[in-house]
Amino acid sequence: MFPTAYVLVVAAALLLALLIASLKILNEYERGVVFLLGRFQAVKGPGLIVVVPIIQQMVRVDLRTVTMDVPSQDVISRDNVSVKVNAVIYFRVLDPERAIIEVEDFLLATSQLAQTTLRSVLGQHELDEMLSARDKLNEDIQTILDAQTDAWGIKVANVEIKHVDIDESMVRAIARQAEAERERRAKVINAEGEFQAAGKLLDASKIIAQQPQALQLRYLQTLNDLASDRTSTVVFPVPMELVQSFLGRPSELGVSDSKEDSG
Repeated sequence: MFPTAYVLVVAAALLLALLIASLKILNEYERGVVFLLGRFQAVKGPGLIVVVPIIQQMVRVDLRTVTMDVPSQDVISRDNVSVKVNAVIYFRVLDPERAIIEVEDFLLATSQLAQTTLRSVLGQHELDEMLSARDKLNEDIQTILDAQTDAWGIKVANVEIKHVDIDESMVRAIARQAEAERERRAKVINAEGEFQAAGKLLDASKIIAQQPQALQLRYLQTLNDLASDRTSTVVFPVPMELVQSFLGRPSELGVSDSKEDSG
């Protein structure tokens, strides 16, 4: 009796252990890829599922969005500038079956693909584009990664370039370039201002040429402005046209004098 009872207890314990080992609990964000004797059987979950030990195997897959840092990469831009660039990518598994069957380690594969794509895409652009057109570069990298990881059942949602580290000597060169660009713009604006002022002066000269009285008024205004400044003495010639406007024309004066003499 004793050996029989012992065998029954051992058998019950084995069955209980087998039952406990067969029960798997998957969270809402998890799926289980189940294989039956090495062949794909089904994707199960979430909740409580039964996986028979030895006969069945299960691989857990997390469906949440993964945030992955891309290590700093040495990139040579199209204008032969060496920079270090790092980024972050956001992706998630859409098809657990393909993520497990089509690639050995989808996390490692996605990380390596992101590094090579980052170097390849940025190497086709100049340094100015890396610094000023990050949104476009992010979109280009995301499009390439998403197309290549689609076969693995992975969706790359976003790519963000975090830092573009430049050598100190190149930083000084960029600063000199920016200063030269500001000086160029200042000279262009100054030249445009002089051009517009010259056009206005030309228009004013045409008006004065048509109306000589305007020149006399301008002359009087200049005298008034000089009179307000008492720090210096200015000798200003008086034009004969201005004197004639007050005294009358010489021809008129000659006519009046001749009339008086005849009288």
